This record gives sequence, C-alpha cells and structure tokens, in this order.
Amino acid sequence: MLGLVKKIFGDANEREVKRLTKTVEQINAMEPSVSGLSDEQLRAKTDEFRGRLEKGEELDDLLPEAFAVVREAAKRVLKMRHFDVQLIGGMVLHQGKISEMKTGEGKTLVGTLAVYLNALSGKGVHVVTVNDYLAQRDSQLMGQVYGFLGMTVGCNLNGLSHEEKQLAYACDITYGTNNEFGFDYLRDNMVLYKEQMVQRPLYYAIIDEVDSILIDEARTPLIISGQAQKSTQLYYAADRFASRLKETDDYTIDVKMRTIVLTEQGVTKAEEAFNIDNLFSHEHVLLNHHVNQALRARYIMRRDVDYVVQEDEVVIVDEFTGRLMAGRRYSDGLHQAIEAKEGLEVQNESMTLATITFQNYFRMYRKLAGMTGTAKTEEEEFKRIYGLEVIQVPTNRPNIRADMPDVVYKSENGKFRAVVDEIVKRHQTGQPVLVGTVSIENSERVSEMLKKKGIKHQVLNAKYHAEEATIISSAGQRDTVTIATNMAGRGTDILLGEGVPDLGGLHIIGTERHESRRIDNQLRGRAGRQGDPGSSQFYLSMEDELMRRFGADNIMGMMERLGFEEDSPIESKLISRAIESAQKRVEGSNFDARRVVLQYDDVINLQREKIYGDRRQILYAENIRDVVTGMIKSVVERAVEKHCPGDDVPEDWDLEGLATYAQATFLPEGSVDKDELWGKEKEELVELLLAKIEKVYDEREEQIGVETMREFEKVVVLRAVDSKWMDHIDAMDQLRQGIHLRAYGGNDPLREYQFEGHNMFLSMVERIEEEIALYIMKAQVESNVKREAVAEGQAVDTKAEAGPKRPAKQEQRIGRNDPCPCGSGKKYKMCHGRID
Repeated sequence: MLGLVKKIFGDANEREVKRLTKTVEQINAMEPSVSGLSDEQLRAKTDEFRGRLEKGEELDDLLPEAFAVVREAAKRVLKMRHFDVQLIGGMVLHQGKISEMKTGEGKTLVGTLAVYLNALSGKGVHVVTVNDYLAQRDSQLMGQVYGFLGMTVGCNLNGLSHEEKQLAYACDITYGTNNEFGFDYLRDNMVLYKEQMVQRPLYYAIIDEVDSILIDEARTPLIISGQAQKSTQLYYAADRFASRLKETDDYTIDVKMRTIVLTEQGVTKAEEAFNIDNLFSHEHVLLNHHVNQALRARYIMRRDVDYVVQEDEVVIVDEFTGRLMAGRRYSDGLHQAIEAKEGLEVQNESMTLATITFQNYFRMYRKLAGMTGTAKTEEEEFKRIYGLEVIQVPTNRPNIRADMPDVVYKSENGKFRAVVDEIVKRHQTGQPVLVGTVSIENSERVSEMLKKKGIKHQVLNAKYHAEEATIISSAGQRDTVTIATNMAGRGTDILLGEGVPDLGGLHIIGTERHESRRIDNQLRGRAGRQGDPGSSQFYLSMEDELMRRFGADNIMGMMERLGFEEDSPIESKLISRAIESAQKRVEGSNFDARRVVLQYDDVINLQREKIYGDRRQILYAENIRDVVTGMIKSVVERAVEKHCPGDDVPEDWDLEGLATYAQATFLPEGSVDKDELWGKEKEELVELLLAKIEKVYDEREEQIGVETMREFEKVVVLRAVDSKWMDHIDAMDQLRQGIHLRAYGGNDPLREYQFEGHNMFLSMVERIEEEIALYIMKAQVESNVKREAVAEGQAVDTKAEAGPKRPAKQEQRIGRNDPCPCGSGKKYKMCHGRID
C-alpha cells in the first residue's frame, strides 16, 4: 500500500530535497562573484546582512547569499568547501527540522550555514553537543569561520565562573552541552539579582546528535538538589542485611523490569534482622525503602557497568554514551546504597530544589533544529513531542559498506571466542577493526582475551574518556584494533590510513545488539564514511541480555535438542526476526516511558513557567509595591470570604474572628475591632482593611526609607516564592510516586495528578501570599536587608528511576496471603505487599 502511495504522490522526503536543490543552484550561481570579494569585503557582508534585516528583510531572503558567504569563508579559513548536499542540510536546519546525514558527511561544517544565518538576528544561537570536548573542539574549529566573518563565539563549559558564563552567552554563537544549557536555565531561575543571570531569552538551538539528546536522555530530568541531613547508619545496616541474602531463597529478580522482590523467607529474615514484627507496617516504610534500595544496589546495579568507583567515589556511567557522569548522583537514596555496598562513606540524601525535563527545556526555544546520522526510526516521537520533521539528506558519495548477517552462538563464551578469532584473522591482513561493546565489563573481557593472543589494541570506554577522541580518530589506521563501548567517541570522524581501502576499509564488530536499533546503526555507521569501503557484522549469543529479556528460552531449548555446540554459529531468519521484534518492543516501551515522563512533567511545567515568569518580573522590576499589595489584597479577600461566607446572613458573620486574623497577619494590634466592621458589605470590609493596610504600609516606608523598603519587598517575596516552590516540587514528587495506586480504584492516575497538582499549586500560591503579607506588614526591617538563597544546590542524576515505585503500605496488619485491601483480587504479597 505504501509503495502504491509513493508511486502516485511521490516520496515527501524526495520532493523536499528536490525543492531545496533549486536554492542550491542559486547559491552555486553566486559562488564566482562571492569568491572575487576581498577578505574585508567578505567580512563586511555580515554588517550588510544585519542592516537589511533591520530594514525589514527576512532571514529566508538572505539565505542564498549568506550561505554563499559562509561557504567562501570556510574555503579560506578551513580549506573546506561545503558540498551541495551540505547546503541542503544547512537549509533543513534553518527551517527548524532535523537533518539526517550519514556518519562522515560533515555535519559539523553543515551547522555553520544555519548558525551564521540565524546569528545575524543578534538574539544568540546555541549549538548543543553531547560532551564538553566536542563543544570546545567545534567552537574552536568552526569559530574560525564565524570570527573571520566578524561574529563572536563562546563556549559554555562545566565549571566556568559566573562572569565567564555571562560572556559566553553574550556572544552571537554559544556552544555547550545539553546538560549545561539546561542547568543554567534552572540556576538562572534561582538567582537573587537579575545581574546574576547568564542566559538570554532562548531563541534558536541546533542540537548535534539530536537523537542522543532528545530521545536517549529524555527519560532523565535535570535536577538541582540541596542536601538533606539524614542518618547514614541505616544504609550500612540495610546493606549488611542484603549481603547475606541468597537469590531464589530470599529474593527474586525480574530481568525484564529490572526489579527485585523479597520472598516470604526474605521478608521473615528482614523482620528478624531488624527486630520488627511487620516489615509492611506504616512505621517501617523508611526501613522498607532502605532495604529495597540496598537490594537494588547489591544485585541489580553493577560495578563497571552502571557505575565505577574512582578515588573513593561512585561515578555513574551513562547508559547511552558509556561516559562517566562526574558530579552526578542517583536519586531516591540509591547512590547512598551503592556507597554502602562499596564500603565508602555515605553522603547525605538530597532534596529537589529545581527540575525540568529536556523535552520541556528545548521546547522553550523559539526555533529548534537537529542533526544526526540516525533519526528516521524515531520520526514519530520527534514529531509528536517536539514538532520536528526529519529530512534525510542524500550522501555526497554512494555508501558501499558491506553489512553482513548476524552470527548467533549458544553461549557468551562461544561468542567472544569467535569475536577474538575474527579479530585475529583480520588483524593478520593489516585491516583495522573496531569492536563495539554495550558495557565497560565486556570491553575489558575482549581486551583480556586479545592480550592472551598477543594482539596489540586500544581500549576506549568511560574509564579512559580523556583520550577518547584521539583513540577513535586513529581507529582506521592499518593494523589498529580498537575496542569501544558502542557510543564512545561519537562525533569524531574515523579516517582511513594509507592502503586501508585496499584491505576492505574499517571492519566493525558488534558484540551484542543494543536495545535500540538506532544505536546498532550508529555503530555500523563508523565504517563506510564518504564512500569509503568498510564492513560490519554483529556477534550474538542466546545469553545476551536482550535475548534473555525477550524469548530466548524457547530458542535455547531448540538449540539444546538439536545438539548445538558452544562454538557452533547459527544463522536463522527465526532468530533474526526474534531479535528485531525484541528491539521494537523495547523501543516501544522506552517511548512510552518517555511519553509518561513528559505527560507528568507537563503538569508541573505550566506551574514552573508561571512561577519562573513571575520571579523574573520581580527581579527586573524597579518597584514591586503594586505586586506585593496585589498579593495582600488576595489575602484580605480570602479572609473576608472565609469569615463572612455568602451563604450566611451578615448577623452570623464572624467579624471578631476577621478582626483577630487581620491584626495577626497584616495590621497592628488594636487597629481594628468587631464594632468597626459591623454593618458593612463584604466589598466594604475589603476596602476598609486595604485602606488601613495602605496607611500602615506608607508609615513603614517613611520610617525605613523608600530604597530600603523596595529592597525589603524583594527579599521577602523571593524568599517566600523560593521556599514554597521547593516544598511544592517535593510534594509533587511524592504525589507522583504514589499516584499509580489510583488505578486500582478505576481512576486515571494522570488525570488525578493533574487535578491534585493544580489544587496543590493554588494552595502553594495562597501560602506564598500569606507569608508575604505577614512579613511585609509585621517583620522588623533592618537598614541592611539583603537577599539570601533558601538553599544551595548542585546537579544530580536520576537515571536510577527506571522501574515501578513502591506502593504505599496499609497501616493495619494484613497477612501476607490475605486478599489485598485495594480490591485487586490478588493476595497482599502479590499486590501492595510486594517489594519491587
């Protein structure tokens, strides 16, 4: 059916490329005249373009000539000339779409076209990369082109001072990582003075490796956290208990869900170990949580796979890139549980001060674009979540890489022996080999086997990321064997050494299928750049995690019956289909998980935008007295409504209570009484109280001075907003963790979260207004008032959030085999009595 539609209407991607090709012809026609310009005349084009924009021309009007100017500048400065297909890629980026270009097609150079054109607006262009090294490299290399054309370039790196960040953001073009841009946004909304903010309004961003940032990392919210003082001894006690347990007898692990559950015997052992009578009682919820995290740390989180230990610190390994996430921490107590497991000093738990998802951060840009070698498989998600269309840009030269069928072995041992044998065979001919692994553990396993064979090789994984670019860039040299985690070195070109094309080019060996087909394609894409020869093949086993999670048991049984040996490879369409089916299921599951994260974050995002917007107005306003009096008016109106409800006759109104509340909250003692309030309508009561408040306000302002009062207002408002907002974030997080239980009552958890979250927000706003009214009208004001942060925060990691949360426990004693009170029909131990 799809083929018929394409025949009748043509391929939309093809039509778009053809349409853009017409503009390419315009750009090419300008090349002779632009080439004839002197360096000074070429540089002067930037000022000319800006002048034309000021007179009303659009960026689209400037595009052909601006692209011709950038191409000429790149020729002179970098000795690199944009190919026609790169011009198409640049136009796709300018349109606010994703440009899918194969590895080696020069995406970094493509970016210069759209970056320059959009930077002419003077509003700042952000170029987002996956790590600091690429940000620094690209800003320095491509910065030569921008600098030649009279534009300023900044690089926003982790660890820069406040002043350095402001300078970087003030530039026409700013390079940096997704994390750094996102965290700067959160930090900007925690500052106490507008001069401390570093970002300008978010205008245009181009995301390099857009699939990695907007898809792979989209389940991980950015979090600024502050420390909470809690006892660390429980972590050690829980770990000692967990270390004595045995799988099957005391706990079971669900490989698919990455969850761990205590058995009946395990629960009994816990109750004996901690000298309690019921692990599931309300008073032991904290202990239950610690035991659960200790189990996860002990038996699910793997050293040198999920994290490494460096200098007595647990450092997270990014599951998508294989890089170390220095300074990041797992949340919900898991990081502390791992520290206890490794015998390290347990650091304090943290509380969330500010948070946002990448989806909601990047959707704030007025225009967003991206580039990658692999995006089409996720096009639906890009469209639905970000409104981004994917355009596949043709390669400059045909791709001649040979992708060979998967080879499947019965066991991991047999698979790795076959991998090493293949490496040895190709190494003997001098052909370079790049081996992709899914974990640090496996990369070191292959390395040890190669050492025994006497094969010289390089290992590239998160432990050695400092040398990452150098190692990966030399992987195409003759006699080179490189072992790398699948995503390591992304963004670095592999150039073939002399004579290597005659040997067949770079050969890629994948030692396991990743759960995303896209990442497998990225590994394959390391070879065959720019029409070079190359080849790729994946070696799999029935013991691989992907196969174990999805249906390997039946195939394993078949192999046993047919008498397959460990070292005997099999090629079967049945297995190939099973692998692809497993990958599609995981991709679908991950998409659902990201969509759920976004749906819940959308609820708090509306609230965040309101709070952050109001907060910025306060910072930038010279005088916020009207804002403060508006809040006090709201407090007064609620007080009058509460004490004088419309359903009651005026004789029944609690005027004495209203007078007492008014004097306790916003008026001096003895300034109003019941008699003065008697006989007035509600509107008159509000007007009377507000008139008294204004008089007191004026007196306080005259007493301490106008300037001091203006600063005091900001001190009070910022403190109230920040402290209540942080409490609200924690409260929303608690609500989020337990909301799934509403499904047992037939309610939609998301709808319940939206409804309750809205009410909680309104309640928070009321608390903010009441606190501001109290402090503004009652607090003793010193002449040297100054703004102080409610809490100091740091960036943390939340990748450990995968898997379901623990249900809230019932307070009454319930037998493990009794029916669950929630009405699910299951036994208590299999429902709310489970430990995930």
